[in-house]
Amino acid sequence: MLDLKFIRENPDKVKEACRQKNSAVDIDALLAADVVRRDVQGRLDELNRARKEAAQAKDIEKGKALKAQSAELESALAKAESDLNALLLKVPNLPTADTPIGKDDSENVVVRTWGEPTKFDFEPKDHMALGEALDLIDSEKAVEVAGARFTYLKGDLVLLQNALAQFAFSTLTHAVTLEAIAREAKLSVPPVPFVPVQPPLMIRPEVFQRMARLEPRDERYHIPSDDLFLIGSAEHTLGPLHMDETLKESDLPRRYVAFTPAFRREAGSYGKDTRGILRLHQFDKVEMESFATSEMGQKEQDFFVAIQEHLMQKLGLPYRVVMTCTGDQGDPDARHLDIETWMPGEQKYRETHSADYMTDYQARRLGTKVKREKGSEFVHMNDATVFAIGRTLIAIMENFQQKDGSIVVPEVLRPWVGKDVIHS
Repeated sequence: MLDLKFIRENPDKVKEACRQKNSAVDIDALLAADVVRRDVQGRLDELNRARKEAAQAKDIEKGKALKAQSAELESALAKAESDLNALLLKVPNLPTADTPIGKDDSENVVVRTWGEPTKFDFEPKDHMALGEALDLIDSEKAVEVAGARFTYLKGDLVLLQNALAQFAFSTLTHAVTLEAIAREAKLSVPPVPFVPVQPPLMIRPEVFQRMARLEPRDERYHIPSDDLFLIGSAEHTLGPLHMDETLKESDLPRRYVAFTPAFRREAGSYGKDTRGILRLHQFDKVEMESFATSEMGQKEQDFFVAIQEHLMQKLGLPYRVVMTCTGDQGDPDARHLDIETWMPGEQKYRETHSADYMTDYQARRLGTKVKREKGSEFVHMNDATVFAIGRTLIAIMENFQQKDGSIVVPEVLRPWVGKDVIHS
């Protein structure tokens, strides 16, 4: 949520941000609602002063009359605040100065590329052909059990999945490794390790709304009997970890990492990526979240991307870093970068990672502050993918496949998988 005072003082800037982000919120209506709210609040304050004077003068009749008027104004104020907040919650975050202006993902900008698309001296297979031949993936039985867009992962592919999580956690919880990553990326950030967290997989709608991640609601799985939503990513319940708290500046940055299932209805994606494990209703992710001061917020995002790149380079997977344009950003995002990994089965790069910098937009809604010398202010928040497990498995299977249909295990994962090659 943006600061209302900022919107009042910079309406044109906010309107332009809404236009760039394809947001239809009416800023003029919001400002008009703010005028109404302030007018009612002013009249109520004046009435309360008069009630206080009447009480001091022991004028009982006048006090009763003013109390009745006060009740009416309090009701009017509640409605005015509700009308204003409904509009305020729809205002997107302002994009950073280096965010490209564009209408959709076709205008995203490639920042850098690492590695070359994998070449083969044979006709490569896609991950489903490989997985079915090696008895690693069973989508047919999953359809019988749970329906479309579910799957069974089996055998060595499950070991590979768990190896990715172990690799991620061993990296993110090791200060010396994080210091080396920051130094390699030429970033001045403290090497504070990430705290592992097992967060709830369900979230209350009001908290989801405060996270600014409830919408699009038709993408979420809802449990009506308990009025809870299943999370679509671990950051949905990592972000509220310090809701309505004021942190000490000396404790920042606070960094967290979680490995959880994620649930998405994939509404509107019918017919897209129906083959394989790229786009499922249930999948697993390792996700990181941080809380930092305003000066460190964007540096934290750059550090998150550096961690993502370090992990991908250790795996030996070709990728490119992409800065998303305004029209492809989420409403809470001020700056958003993706990593797209080369997928030989499709002969193109596909998104495997994202990194979202929200400035104080989420923290303002969540009430998460930091106490500083000049007073309290809202923290700046970041979240980012460490591994979207299914998509990373696809990249490993397709890039490291062999002519005989076997799959070479990336060297960095072999201690956890227990073998060098997956074969029948």
